[in-house]
Amino acid sequence: MERYTRRKTRQIMVGWVPVGGDAPVSVQSMTTTKTADVDATLAQIYALKAAGADIVRCTCNEKEAAEGLARIVPRSPVPIVADIHFHVEMALAALEAGVHCLRLNPGNLRKPEEIKLVARECKDRGIPVRIGVNAGSLDKRLYEKHGGITPEALVESAMIELGLFAEVGFDDVKISVKASRVPLMVEAYRQLAERVDHPLHLGLTEAGPPPAGVIKGTAGIGTLLMEGIGDTIRYSLTTDPVEEAKAGRTLLEALGLRERKNVDLIACPSCGRAEIDVYRVAQEAQAALEAREIPLQVAVMGCVVNGPGEARSADLGIAAGKHRGHLFIRGEIVRVVPEDEMVEALVEEAEKLVKEGFEARLAAADKGAAQQAEDDRRELLGAKGADVNSSESRVDLIRRRLESSGDGAGGRRL
Repeated sequence: MERYTRRKTRQIMVGWVPVGGDAPVSVQSMTTTKTADVDATLAQIYALKAAGADIVRCTCNEKEAAEGLARIVPRSPVPIVADIHFHVEMALAALEAGVHCLRLNPGNLRKPEEIKLVARECKDRGIPVRIGVNAGSLDKRLYEKHGGITPEALVESAMIELGLFAEVGFDDVKISVKASRVPLMVEAYRQLAERVDHPLHLGLTEAGPPPAGVIKGTAGIGTLLMEGIGDTIRYSLTTDPVEEAKAGRTLLEALGLRERKNVDLIACPSCGRAEIDVYRVAQEAQAALEAREIPLQVAVMGCVVNGPGEARSADLGIAAGKHRGHLFIRGEIVRVVPEDEMVEALVEEAEKLVKEGFEARLAAADKGAAQQAEDDRRELLGAKGADVNSSESRVDLIRRRLESSGDGAGGRRL
């Protein structure tokens, strides 16, 4: 699996999930339910776990929320982080509830003695803390000192909190310096990575709804991960938090930082040669395969002319041709099915591949399938031609115009 050279950090344990060091980059999200509603919150936590979340954060903003956490933590399939903002009492109550980590916002919980009190309690209990700096709640003194929200201001906020922790001998810490602007967020993390060896929690705060929110989050988080910075991540999206977990998991799989857990579906963009509604078939296949958590790269191609060859690197795929679907494994045609059974056949073959392996499924291939696919390919070429997108005619036009104007290979440069 492809690896990036990751920044060396110390490792902490959030419950049973290691963060930092040589541990895999973990995925986090946050519940949107009222924490006091135990059943609803647990249902969302289980949904987040199924979508790929390793750690889940819940708000602890009132007595009822703390009481809810006491009932949630023992039943949770993932470690729980309590989100604390203004009240030290809530931090202490969350610890009593048995949470696995606290998130403290230096911009909201500001009294040094209260911060050190929480640090002492965490040290005694062996519970880590995330220092969660947020550009939207930066201490006004730092805002004035740095002339606004700058990377330096965000980093200084984290360093001040670290200093208070150090006074009581507590260093079981991970840190985030989130902002809603990608360049600001990226630079803040780069500077922080130069200052500390604590694990870093990456996130672009208030990214907004998909798809723009996913794009912005990926721009920031992905950039840093490819630079080796980051030990745990969260997408902050204005949508069902399950989508946050999916986005995080997908990004890590795409970067080769986590083993594939679910399908990676690729599809052609369609063209005039397509024999099917590629968009519809791709969406149906995505939904069916995701529901089964099949860890394969699967291709949906609009025609058999180039489909199997172009998607040869995919584990499995299907290409359309003359009202039939041509199923292929790593570019080799293994079966031909009716067009209306394409998705069903794709799912069936995917399940068999996971269970039996590639060699067994290739050995079980229909020997006549390749010839039928070739016949369909030739018929399709005869009906629609090899240059369905008029690419070669455009190339020919370019050549003729350049030659007529004297701008060929030996002429002047365009």
